[in-house]
Amino acid sequence: MNRLSNEKRAKILHLLVEGTSMRAITRLEGVGINTVTRLMMAAGAAAWAYHDSHVCGIPGHRRLECDELWSFIYSKQKNVDFAKAAPPSAGDAWTFTAIDADYKVIISYLVGQRDQQTAIDFMEDLWYRLDDRPQISTDGLRAYVPAVDCNFGEEVDFAQIIKDFQRRWWKDGKYSPEEVVTVTKRVVTGNPDMDTVSTSMVERHNLSIRMGNRRYTRLTNAFSKRLDKHQAMLNLWLLHYNWCRKHRSLGTTPAYAMGLADDVKDFDWIVELIDARAPKPNRPKTYNKRRVA
Repeated sequence: MNRLSNEKRAKILHLLVEGTSMRAITRLEGVGINTVTRLMMAAGAAAWAYHDSHVCGIPGHRRLECDELWSFIYSKQKNVDFAKAAPPSAGDAWTFTAIDADYKVIISYLVGQRDQQTAIDFMEDLWYRLDDRPQISTDGLRAYVPAVDCNFGEEVDFAQIIKDFQRRWWKDGKYSPEEVVTVTKRVVTGNPDMDTVSTSMVERHNLSIRMGNRRYTRLTNAFSKRLDKHQAMLNLWLLHYNWCRKHRSLGTTPAYAMGLADDVKDFDWIVELIDARAPKPNRPKTYNKRRVA
């Protein structure tokens, strides 16, 4: 991987973020699949390290929307028992995300199960990144209530949006979505502004992830086979979303709009992040002179 030029690595990262399959990248760029994999893993590690150190200490009364996005590793949960050589992480993988409704920045995200412990860990990470009392909007998942209470206590304005779904008799088929019958907003903690309580922004961002990150695309063979690869690609995609990709309504990147960045970043910048974390060559400080007879 180190033998590749910076321009070549930037192009491969661009193709990954655009949703090009890894096999297609090997054919387009003339590199091995292991080279693409190592570059993706290095980029994912650098992306998470940068997000963890720079998306923190965010001031202000932020309006945050949280939601979960379904995906799977190796096979769907119902097929894990019958899958051959399934890794321990095989099955459902839920991605929790928290987006700032004003600046569209992904503040926090976590891949895990749709259970109580993952919700607590997710809210703990979100609490760590905020300085002031936020307003949080979520769907009706029950795990959010003790998770928010455990980490924020009374220092939060928290409300849930509970939607009731019903399948219409004329809508038949496995992938026909259910229709929303009623929508109810419920105050859980504090005094949230009910006019701004919503999950529309984060649900729209879920679509952006599915359209942009090929590992989340439904009904394809592009799903992740290993959890670490899945996490690395998500880290890279969200780093590009926050710092490199201009949002249409903002006219710039979400990070620049919020004041987290001084300029709009690009893929060359991501390559620099990777190189900054690369181990230095282990060369001896002194060399023994060769004796010539």
